[in-house]
Amino acid sequence: MTILCLASYDKGYDFIREAKRQGCNVVLLTSLSLKDKAKFPMDSIDEIFYMPDDDHKWDWPHTVNAVSYLARTRVFDRIVPLDDFDVEVAAMLREHLRIAGMGQTRARHFRDKLAMRMVALEAGLNVPDFVHVLNYDRLREFMERVPGPWVLKPRSLAGALGIKKVHHAGELWPLIEALGDMQSHYLLERFVPGDIFHVDTIVYEGQVLFAIASGYGRPPMEVSHGGGIFTTRILERDSDNARRLVEENARVMETLGMLRGVSHTEFIKAHEDGRIYFLETSARVGGAHIADLVEAAAGLNLWAEWAKIEIAGGKAPYRVPDLLNDYAGLLVSLSRQEHPDTSGYNDPEIVWRMNKEHHVGLIVKSPSAERVKELLRNYTDRVMQDFHASVPPSMKGS
Repeated sequence: MTILCLASYDKGYDFIREAKRQGCNVVLLTSLSLKDKAKFPMDSIDEIFYMPDDDHKWDWPHTVNAVSYLARTRVFDRIVPLDDFDVEVAAMLREHLRIAGMGQTRARHFRDKLAMRMVALEAGLNVPDFVHVLNYDRLREFMERVPGPWVLKPRSLAGALGIKKVHHAGELWPLIEALGDMQSHYLLERFVPGDIFHVDTIVYEGQVLFAIASGYGRPPMEVSHGGGIFTTRILERDSDNARRLVEENARVMETLGMLRGVSHTEFIKAHEDGRIYFLETSARVGGAHIADLVEAAAGLNLWAEWAKIEIAGGKAPYRVPDLLNDYAGLLVSLSRQEHPDTSGYNDPEIVWRMNKEHHVGLIVKSPSAERVKELLRNYTDRVMQDFHASVPPSMKGS
């Protein structure tokens, strides 16, 4: 079996390694800007090709031509996107080459924030009130009916990228005007104060075989826009929040039509009424080292399991490996120091440390959820004092 992996960004190493370990021929198509910079596991890659890119964005017609050219002498059995930004490109290529897997319409359910909200709303899931930034009369009606603040969101950027909090109509209209012809690529949504959670999932043949719920310390949008320390931790598995989140996640997977693969889905539990609202989902492994968090707690590598699922492809049985029942917490922060020294952080529960310039990252693991919470609180305070740095939002992603 030959798998074509798409990686506009530098990630997916464990998927590549597992695919090769399973005996696949692995072909990687990645961004030219990553050449000689990325650290892909070359010993697990049979062939690597580079696409010219503009800040990791590929020209779609050129990508079709390039992959079609490669297909003259290779038979691609699977096309797998290793980053959120690659999901729609993979779907487009599958449809063009008529290769099995998620097509473009279904892929929009897992990439387009407007599409996923519309499908979820029609199925009766709780979603914050929203409107497409398209028809001005409908925008005015929405703002009259739904009190601010609101959140202006791009439909297809990952995570908190491009999101702006808006308090009144006078603040919104200049932002919309500045978007020009890109206005229709945005939606406006009611801002719901609450706690943000995520559920990381494995689905095979429409059945959720694994789901684990976690809670962010601070909303990712706050950390992205205002600075601070990113934390998340595995929730107590028998808690009311965890049970409700896992149930809602199963509804989301069924509603949006996830047949097989992995997913990272985010929810908010509103402070006002305690309801759980669906925020967004994806057809890939969660970023920000969340896969490492899940592996620490459950002993399961989401990247590797995704590779096994793609290989099985609905034609062979797949089962989740035996799981651990531990708890884990993740902390990531920008650092004032280029090479921060975390040797003073020496509790035995630390199982992972980030090795990246101007970053601090730790994962702690324990059989006790309370111990994980205690360590995260302690380390958040210490990291804030010892290392933390923030970057103005205008510079992020530059």
